Amino acid sequence: MKISIIKIGGNVIDFPEKLDEFLSLFSKFPGYKILVHGGGIMASRFGESMGVMPEMVDGRRITDKDTLDIVTMVYAGLINKNMVAKLQALKVNAIGMCGADGNLIRSIKRPVKGIDYGYVGDVQEVNTTLASQFLEGGLIPVVNAITHDRKGQLLNTNADSIASALATSLAKDHQVNLYFCFNKKGVLVDEKNENSIIPLINEDIYKELKKENVIHSGMIPKLDNAFEALHKGVNHVWIGKAENLLLAAKGKLSGTTIERQRYDLY
Repeated sequence: MKISIIKIGGNVIDFPEKLDEFLSLFSKFPGYKILVHGGGIMASRFGESMGVMPEMVDGRRITDKDTLDIVTMVYAGLINKNMVAKLQALKVNAIGMCGADGNLIRSIKRPVKGIDYGYVGDVQEVNTTLASQFLEGGLIPVVNAITHDRKGQLLNTNADSIASALATSLAKDHQVNLYFCFNKKGVLVDEKNENSIIPLINEDIYKELKKENVIHSGMIPKLDNAFEALHKGVNHVWIGKAENLLLAAKGKLSGTTIERQRYDLY
C-alpha cells in the first residue's frame, strides 16, 4: 500500500479561506492518505481569552494542567471536528482521531532535563494495524496533536513528531511519503526571498547550510525529522506551501524534496 502522511500547521488552520482551499486540495490528493494537524496559534488565543497565558521555551509550549485542557478542547475538538465536517462536505469519508482513540498513538510524559515541559508527550508506539485497517476500509484519518500514555493521561505532542512517527511506523510494511506543509515555499537559501528554494537536499548539503547558518531556528527540527524518517524507511519527504501539495503529488518540482534513493543511507 502506498500511503501519504500530510501535516499542516497554524498558517493554514487559523485562516478559514486558506483552510477551505487546502482541504479542497487534500480531497483531490491521490491514494491512501492521513492528515495530521496541530493548531497552536488558535490554542494560545483561546487560552488567553480564558486567562491562561501561553508559556513558551525555545518555541516549545509548556503544558500545565489548564493548558492541557485547552489544547485538548481546541485540537481534538474544535479544529479536528471542523476539519472532518468540511472533508465530509467534499465527499471525503474522514474520521477524526487523537492518539487515545483506538490506542492509535502511545506516548510517555517527557522526562525533565533542565526544563519541565509539563504534560508533553514523546511518541513511543503507533498502532499501525488500526491505521491500515481504516485506510483499507475507505476512511481517511485526521489525527490531531493529542496522544495518551495508556494509563489514563492525555499528553500534548508535537504534530511534526506525530507525522514522522506515523510515517516511519507505517513504512515498515508500506511505501510511505511524508509531506510537511508550512508557511514557506520550501527550504530557502535566503528566508526573505521566497524564490530562493533549494529544490533537492541531502545530508551533506544540510550540514553545510547549518554550518553557514543559512538553515537555523524552526527549520532545523523539521529537517531533522525529515532525515530521521528517511533513515527509518520513509520513501521521500517534501517540505513546502500547502497550495503546492498537488504539484508535489504529481512529481512536479515545487518546494523542497528529500529522496532516499538520491544518496546512500547505509
